[in-house]
Amino acid sequence: MVKIGLLGYGKAGQAVAQVLHEDPRFELVWIAKGSPSAGGECMEGSTVPIVGGLDKATLPAWLDAHPVDALVDFSLPESIFMYGEELRQRRLMLVSAISAYEEQHLRYARTLGQETRILCSPNITLGINFLIMAAKLLRNIAPFADVEILEQHFKDKREVSGTAKKIAESLSIEPEKITSLRLGGIVGHHEVIFGFPYQTVRLTHDSIKREAFGTGAAFALNELAACKPGFYTFDDVLMRKMRQQLMAE
Repeated sequence: MVKIGLLGYGKAGQAVAQVLHEDPRFELVWIAKGSPSAGGECMEGSTVPIVGGLDKATLPAWLDAHPVDALVDFSLPESIFMYGEELRQRRLMLVSAISAYEEQHLRYARTLGQETRILCSPNITLGINFLIMAAKLLRNIAPFADVEILEQHFKDKREVSGTAKKIAESLSIEPEKITSLRLGGIVGHHEVIFGFPYQTVRLTHDSIKREAFGTGAAFALNELAACKPGFYTFDDVLMRKMRQQLMAE
């Protein structure tokens, strides 16, 4: 059983915590949130402790007292600099679902992959990553097709979807081809539209509930545990899984 520490306890983090807590392959040992905690707080309906305000100074003692095999990060981009060296020294796995990483964060994450197993993905859902693979395949088959990306999210999300940016980058199309809509309480909708002569192809993915992030994180953890030390994307582990399936057939 893989022991997990979860960083980030917002709406997505709470849904992920519930999924991981219920999965018999994993033990959710603790949850860390950004704001300070008075102590004694636990995840609702469980004895999983919630700690607040971990930093570089307090993290080593916390990990000594509450050891884990892996971290799952749904917090902020800067968090990787807080826990990175402890992760490196203890050879802990990392599954990070941070969508706002800049190149400095990713460059640092790649150095951590020299000693342990690191997976970073701006969208950790299994479905969206399968969509990206399918879109890349169709783009290679028909490079002449027009391509547009539509992303829809809840009205309080201000920035352009990191997943939409990743789709555009993977298809080598300009960011201007992304259309963003903010409507009500939509969790997440991504659509890649291919315009052919006389036909269109639409590849769509809808996140119905935030628990989809939890099942994606669980898939990533399970696959990452079978990998050698290194820096991985969700594409890497998904392609590895697909190759295994094809060889088995």
